[in-house]
Amino acid sequence: MLLGTVRRKLTALVAFSALAALVVVPILSWLMHRQLIDEVDDRVPAAIAGFEQELSDDLRDLDVTARQLVKWADGDRPQFIKQAESFREAYPDLDVVLYDASGALVASSGCDQPQAHLPAIAVDQHVLLPHGCEASPTAPPAIAIVHRTAGMVVLVCLPLDANYFDNARAKLGLELAMRAGEQLLHATPRFPKYHIAEATRDGVIAERKTGGTWAVASFVPPSLPPQVQGQPQLEFYSALDVTDIKDIVRRHLLIAIAILGAVTIASVTLGWRLASRMSRALARVNHAVKRLEQQEYVKVDVVKTGDELEDLATGFNAMVDGLQERDKLRSTMGKYMTEELVKHVLAGAVELGGKTLEVTILFCDLRDFTSLSEKRSAHEIVEILNEYFTEMVDCVMGEGGVVDKYIGDNIMAVFGAPVSRGDDAARAVRAAVHMREALAKLNARFEQLGRPKLRFGIGLHTGEVVAGNIGSAKRMEYTVIGDAVNLASRLESKTKELGTDLLISDATYEKAKGVIDGEAAGEIKVKGREQAVQIYKVVGIKAQRKTSSSDAA
Repeated sequence: MLLGTVRRKLTALVAFSALAALVVVPILSWLMHRQLIDEVDDRVPAAIAGFEQELSDDLRDLDVTARQLVKWADGDRPQFIKQAESFREAYPDLDVVLYDASGALVASSGCDQPQAHLPAIAVDQHVLLPHGCEASPTAPPAIAIVHRTAGMVVLVCLPLDANYFDNARAKLGLELAMRAGEQLLHATPRFPKYHIAEATRDGVIAERKTGGTWAVASFVPPSLPPQVQGQPQLEFYSALDVTDIKDIVRRHLLIAIAILGAVTIASVTLGWRLASRMSRALARVNHAVKRLEQQEYVKVDVVKTGDELEDLATGFNAMVDGLQERDKLRSTMGKYMTEELVKHVLAGAVELGGKTLEVTILFCDLRDFTSLSEKRSAHEIVEILNEYFTEMVDCVMGEGGVVDKYIGDNIMAVFGAPVSRGDDAARAVRAAVHMREALAKLNARFEQLGRPKLRFGIGLHTGEVVAGNIGSAKRMEYTVIGDAVNLASRLESKTKELGTDLLISDATYEKAKGVIDGEAAGEIKVKGREQAVQIYKVVGIKAQRKTSSSDAA
């Protein structure tokens, strides 16, 4: 009876969890579909912004052409046409027309049928002409600008024609259309004209029963100049084909449902088998308990379930052994804590405390890193820091130093702990000079990659500290603590005020002056110290300078 009850309950529990997952599938389907549609909607403003940027760039090209060509307007006509053609090689979409002071046509470049008389438009202002510089009534609208000299007038037009929209489509990756009132003036080849009536300024997802899904939006670019009076307002449309995206979403959801269904069936089958195995183990324990009540000290055959049921059977057998042999209880418990384990815990090296050592502390901090982080992505900042830390840590470890910790972009390193090498101060100064050289090489590489130049400040001080395991019994770290640490950090901060990248204290200078070139940089007062601290700038390493001189010779 117990076997069947436990099996049914456990199987029901597994089945309920699987069915609950199946209930979630429709909700998940709707949420994923809605999220993807929202992401598509977000691309509409981005596309419109891209078109506006393209139009703004073209208007600047229009202005540049007009301002330059007006310089040759009063000169030789062939020379003007030559200059106009040279500009049209750079900006082939532009049309150029030259009129005299009375407004009569003199010359043109790029126009098939230039207007015989200058249109009545303001000077030095963008205006939208219904047919641009052309006299043909079928010519497309164009943005125009006029510049005058004493005797001549230069008119430059940017036609909003098929070529213009095809170029924009290729750059932006979406279909475009333009309408004046109820008349559709132009649409790129794949633009869904049947969705124009559904378009809104915020964008809309439009579907056809015959298939195909588009994100369509209407807009008027802010930089589009005003039209001549009496002409209908131009309106632009963008369309993004999202059919493939919807198909991918549906396909992924169907795959997810299929996988979830298969997992549910497997879970129920496995749950049934596990429930049967577990219920048999419980039945054995239950039978043994009843016999134990009758003073029959029997053991349970342990079923290898790998869970608490196996532990239960094992514990039950241990209890039986305890009832039979009370005097063996201590030895049985001893199996869970051997003497070797106790000796390891009592004599282990993992303990709080430390010892006094003389060390040299190095602090290195990047300059203006906060402003640098604000201008770049988190991913790029991590890449920059990783390359920077790699170079700096190699310099520290190359001289036998230990990186104690990273504090943001700040590096704290120790020379002389846990083992002193005798010349720790000199090693620390050499490491700092190597860091300076490594940063210069790193900046040269960053310059080629278009990355910002890095600057740092380094402070060094030699003194006594307590070195050892600091923290709690559950969480500790090996570090150094003492006034020497604070002074080294203060020297690093002082580099900003003195406009240098490396400062050392007199204590470090005295121990390392045989190998470095240094110059006095004055004294500083440090909180907690009565006497001022003499500080030095480090010019370089004497050994390096001699080697360089020899190489030069």
